[in-house]
Amino acid sequence: SSALKFNAVADWWEEYIAYDVLKRYIYQLEKRQQRPDGIGPSYCDLEANEQTTLVNHGDASGADSLFKPLLDKELQKIVIFYKAQEKELLDELVALEQSITQQDEAGLEAGLNYMDEDEEDEDEDEEDEYNMLTRSEEYDKASRRRRRKSSSVGYGTRFAKGSIREESSNRRFSVSSSEAGDLDASVLSLVSRPRSASQVASGSRGANTSMSPIGRARSLASRLRTMKDSITSAGDTIWTAKGSYALDTRLLFKRKITNLYVSFCSLRSYVEVNYSGFRKILKKYDKVVYSELKDCYMHEVVEASAPFTEESKARISDTIARLTDLYAKCVTSGDKSAAQQQLKLHQREKIAWERNTVWRQMIGQQRHGTINGLGALMGATLVQQEESSLIDFPTPFGSLKLTKKTMSLTVALVVFITLLKMDIVAGEEANKCFAILVFSTILWATEAIPLFVTSICVPLLLVCLRVIRDDDDTALSTPRATKYIFSVMFSPTIMLLIGGFTISSALSKTNIDRILITRVLSFAGTRPSSVLLAFMGVSCFASMWISNVAAPTLCFTLIRPILRTLPPGSAFAPALILAIALAANIGGQSSPISSPQNLIALEAMDHKLGWASWFAVALPVSIISIFLIWLLLLVMYRPARSPDGEGEIEIRTIRPTRESFTLKQYWVTFVCVFTITLWCIEPKIEGLVGDMGVIAIIPIVAFFATGVLKKDDFEQFAWTIVFLAMGGIALGKGVISSGLMVTLDGIIHHLLEDLSLYAVVLVLSPVVLIASTFISHTIASVLLVPIAKEVGQNLPGGHANLLIFMTGLLCSVGMGMPVSGFPNQTAAAQEDELGRLYLSNMDFLKNGVPASIIATLVVATVGFVLMLAIGYVVLVDNLSDCIS
Repeated sequence: SSALKFNAVADWWEEYIAYDVLKRYIYQLEKRQQRPDGIGPSYCDLEANEQTTLVNHGDASGADSLFKPLLDKELQKIVIFYKAQEKELLDELVALEQSITQQDEAGLEAGLNYMDEDEEDEDEDEEDEYNMLTRSEEYDKASRRRRRKSSSVGYGTRFAKGSIREESSNRRFSVSSSEAGDLDASVLSLVSRPRSASQVASGSRGANTSMSPIGRARSLASRLRTMKDSITSAGDTIWTAKGSYALDTRLLFKRKITNLYVSFCSLRSYVEVNYSGFRKILKKYDKVVYSELKDCYMHEVVEASAPFTEESKARISDTIARLTDLYAKCVTSGDKSAAQQQLKLHQREKIAWERNTVWRQMIGQQRHGTINGLGALMGATLVQQEESSLIDFPTPFGSLKLTKKTMSLTVALVVFITLLKMDIVAGEEANKCFAILVFSTILWATEAIPLFVTSICVPLLLVCLRVIRDDDDTALSTPRATKYIFSVMFSPTIMLLIGGFTISSALSKTNIDRILITRVLSFAGTRPSSVLLAFMGVSCFASMWISNVAAPTLCFTLIRPILRTLPPGSAFAPALILAIALAANIGGQSSPISSPQNLIALEAMDHKLGWASWFAVALPVSIISIFLIWLLLLVMYRPARSPDGEGEIEIRTIRPTRESFTLKQYWVTFVCVFTITLWCIEPKIEGLVGDMGVIAIIPIVAFFATGVLKKDDFEQFAWTIVFLAMGGIALGKGVISSGLMVTLDGIIHHLLEDLSLYAVVLVLSPVVLIASTFISHTIASVLLVPIAKEVGQNLPGGHANLLIFMTGLLCSVGMGMPVSGFPNQTAAAQEDELGRLYLSNMDFLKNGVPASIIATLVVATVGFVLMLAIGYVVLVDNLSDCIS
């Protein structure tokens, strides 16, 4: 829809196919089809103020009989406008050709009249000047200045190579070309009133007899120049001569031909855009109502109509070729190649001007939903309002607004400076690092500034405050500290994150994710409970590979046809949206690349966990969590119940796409499977590849080198998440290097001195859950993973990796609030057709909080047992002792 709007000619806006109106009709027909009685006998569209008699059957043929008249109406509007516009432009072309023929017949002789009229006008000015000269020398100087100003006419037009050349320095007489109409009238008057040579001579002599001495001198000089031009122009035509009259004439016809050329090109674009509009709206219609109208209507109706026939297209092409020939004749001295180049340049300049003016304004209106009242018809627009101020302080430079974010930033700075002045922790570097840790935590928790900006501040503070120490506990110089911090920030984990973004982008761009998901969902049936479980499984699985940011967005797009056909007030809509968000959060723990917190956990492990081991724990935990949360939603929402309490609703089945895999899609699938396989067996081939980050380079090279992904795709990666993870890694290294971790180690060891491993897990789990619920999952992992590592190192048996793994999984299950993670934020913004939110804060509190607790218990029980089973505890035989 947007592509059709912003490729249209602005002046013809109302004459294009009404794509948005037709799309709304399609959705209304879709709703009618889902009713028990199908498409009823009457159909009223209140928005369009139209009523149409409908057939009694809800099949595709009944919908076709309703939709075809709407298409016919739009097609008739386009045909009428096209014929009228074509006739008008063809008439202008005929008139232009006749004008050029008349100019050929008149030749350069019309320039004599052109010169005489100029001389008569100048003679009058000069006679006034001569009379004034006899009165006062001051008036003489003023008159000369006025005459010089009036006789200087400039052209601001830039001419391309091969076009009309710049007027020579000896050219003096010219006609202003600022207004085409005035110049047209002057040239036509010159051609229609030719005068004989005797009349010209007598007129000249008559003028000379009453002319002042200065005027007679100027007239003589002018005639000498005219004689020179006539001698040098011998054998030239009006289209090749260098005289003033010839240059002005060519400039006139250049403008006429160029404007007509651009108009015909716009008409050709009008035909192409409307043809694309019919093809796309019919494709959407077939997809929504399960019809096969597109091919039949396009071939039998659209392509048989005047604008879209081969004869019409050939006529426009022939007309454009004729204009190119005229331009070559009148402007480029017969050079057709230069003519084509210059005309296309004029067309591009017009398009560029429209994009910078008209289209930019249209896009701005479209974003605010104000074009043609679409804001009222398409529902409320989600607008991020400016944060309201708590207090306004008047100042000489304007009002100073104090907002919550400003207060949070102020508090963070005050606390930071205070901690720097106090000795809270032993050791100067450790105390500074503690101040940086608290400062960053406040900013991350309150989001006073963007999260990634806080992360970027971390290396700045670590280096400038000289927090980093060497092995001898001596503070590093700032150059050495800079090299160290930046070397650890861009770690193999960051490369793994970028590789995950690459796979996600390739799957989305080649439409593989949509094809696979729709084929899986087509088996879900029509029962609300089975459809709900199917979407939860798909959302979780998609989050494993295309991130838990993109996966819910894709699923929300796929459920739109279901939401449109649900009866008003159905509980299935909020249950489905919330289920997708919760499942996407669970999917965030299922694979190492599904979320940044997993990669941060991997980075903190002394001996990195392989993909196979990760799947051995995360997949069973995710499957059990999904199933239990599904049961919770069935109990809380009862989504199968009809809003009126009578019977159960039936869900429309998702139809799989008919598209077959292309060679590019097979290539993307092969690279993804190959890369994931290498990640799974990385511990066995570590001597060959070194690290999983090196394996992540494979999809980057494979997709960008073969053209599957472009430069724009690389620029659209979630680089804010990358910098967020890099800042977290830098802060973790700073805590260790500064000696702060040693101090925290003593405190943690004292608190957990008599606790068993499982008791530590039970204490750690609610702490991680609460932190990840109220702050970002990634930030929670940045803050808590180092603590979990230190706690695990202080426990007998070396359980650091187990607690790190546990913390990474638990960071993904904090989903009790609308702000808890990207999936929840996306779900909270989902609206119906009237702009009403599907979910409220109570939906998250009543369902998200219990779901978070369920997922936490699964990790703390099933996950803990599986971690022990894969060998994270040296003495597995002492399992009973650890639990006790």
